[in-house]
Amino acid sequence: MSLLVVGLSHRSAPVSILERAALTADAQAKLVQDTLAAEPAAEAALLSTCNRIELYADVDKFHAGVAELSTLLAQHSGVGLEELTPYLYVHYEDRAVHHLFSVACGLDSMVVGEGQILGQIKDTLAKAQDLHSAGKLLNDLFQQALRVGKRAHSETGIDRAGQSLVTFGLEQLAQKEPVAAWAQGKRALVIGAGSMSSLAAATLARAGVAEVVVANRTMERAERLVEILGEGGTAARAVAMDAVADELTRADVAISCTGATGLVLTADVVRAAVAGRTPTAGGDVPQQAAATGAKTPAEGCPVDPSAPVRGGFSVEGEAAVAGFDAAELEQHGAWVDNAPGERVRPSEAATIAALAAAGRVPEIRRERQPEPVQRVALALLDLAMPRDIDAVAHRIDGVRLVDIESLADASADAPMAADVDQVRGIVADEVAAFGAAQRAAHITPTVVALRTMAASVVTSEIARLDGRLPGLDEKQRAEITQTVRRVVDKLLHAPTVRVKQLAAEPGGAGYADALRTLFDLDQETVAAVSRAIPRDRESASGTVGKNRGPA
Repeated sequence: MSLLVVGLSHRSAPVSILERAALTADAQAKLVQDTLAAEPAAEAALLSTCNRIELYADVDKFHAGVAELSTLLAQHSGVGLEELTPYLYVHYEDRAVHHLFSVACGLDSMVVGEGQILGQIKDTLAKAQDLHSAGKLLNDLFQQALRVGKRAHSETGIDRAGQSLVTFGLEQLAQKEPVAAWAQGKRALVIGAGSMSSLAAATLARAGVAEVVVANRTMERAERLVEILGEGGTAARAVAMDAVADELTRADVAISCTGATGLVLTADVVRAAVAGRTPTAGGDVPQQAAATGAKTPAEGCPVDPSAPVRGGFSVEGEAAVAGFDAAELEQHGAWVDNAPGERVRPSEAATIAALAAAGRVPEIRRERQPEPVQRVALALLDLAMPRDIDAVAHRIDGVRLVDIESLADASADAPMAADVDQVRGIVADEVAAFGAAQRAAHITPTVVALRTMAASVVTSEIARLDGRLPGLDEKQRAEITQTVRRVVDKLLHAPTVRVKQLAAEPGGAGYADALRTLFDLDQETVAAVSRAIPRDRESASGTVGKNRGPA
């Protein structure tokens, strides 16, 4: 086994990098095909979710495999290799198995213990089978990962620690209020009709919203989702994507998760949707200037200083400029340099200059501060990667925006259940068992080839005996043949059983080579057996579909 995984996730990379590296369905298929065509890789599969991109491959060379997979990820994502490399992680052989099993159990999820990842792993395997890129190793690996994930959820209380991103996101929107109470009577807009959007719509329906409006580019899918919601007693209707802006003006909460490469909701659309509205929780949204004492920016400032800050528009650290891109920072920095001294304190000027030089303000991880419960007119949940909703929307009065980045920050504070330790134990046991099974399977073709050679020797010797003793009757000949076969089987039984046991242990791969050398087995014969065994097993078990790739 030479399993290699190269990837990046919310644990290794900022959201801005994940967003840029996100791949369309066509790009994912092309990446898998190009990986399979690369010299070091014999099998390939891509696990791509809203917060991870991982390329799995069976490689014959570690260093060449890492270089090739990293280069392919960079090429297909459009993020330069030098920029992408610091955020990549690499796992090999047993560590790669451990990583995938941990992912399947939800231990590596943004929300620890969430079960949605199992469906995404299942989809990854199905896509690899459709592309004929998953052979014996990846088929075994991903099927076992699914079993391990199911075992973790059935044997432990990991479900108590985990929840879906949708549920976690809604909890963040509801702030201190229970989701069911917060959602009662609200009008919801769900943009997209894929698996995540469907889950969001169903979750909102169970929470008791008054109406769910589903917008999707393909009306048939939107109408199907609406039909399902209607069967559950929820008022629902489908609209075209060009009706989103109009529907947003009537919505209390909107959830978006599409595969769009650009923004679905711009800041202008959101601003227009809440213009003149009163928050659903009652009361007016405090104006920023009144709440924060913000001053009107001095004439000539090239950027919109609408972020809520304390002490006027004098920039006070990173929090005040979060969301500004590098160009805006450079423009504002230049304005600050030429502004009168009373407009900005010297320490703030240094902060602006440093941030402008870094050019990565949107992805800076700041220490999270407890947020006061805010009354909002429109709650937005963006679960897409790349994002569907303009991040600037969080600075609009009356709007609360929760996206993948803010979920990542919030999940860092989420408590973990004691069952997590039990799940880690399950993963460790399953990794050891999978490794032993793979190592044992590695020697099976050699053992089969040895027994085939022995059978051939028996057949040859019986034929020679027939020539020397042509007078033997059938009963005598059968008895002699059976005796010779029993002698050979007994001689081979102990060493073949023992070699399988030894091969299952760490470092046991060398026993197959020793067996081939001792019995002078032809390498091509062993390879032929290796190619034949999976097909025999598959036809016997009936568990493998026609889309399975070559072994």
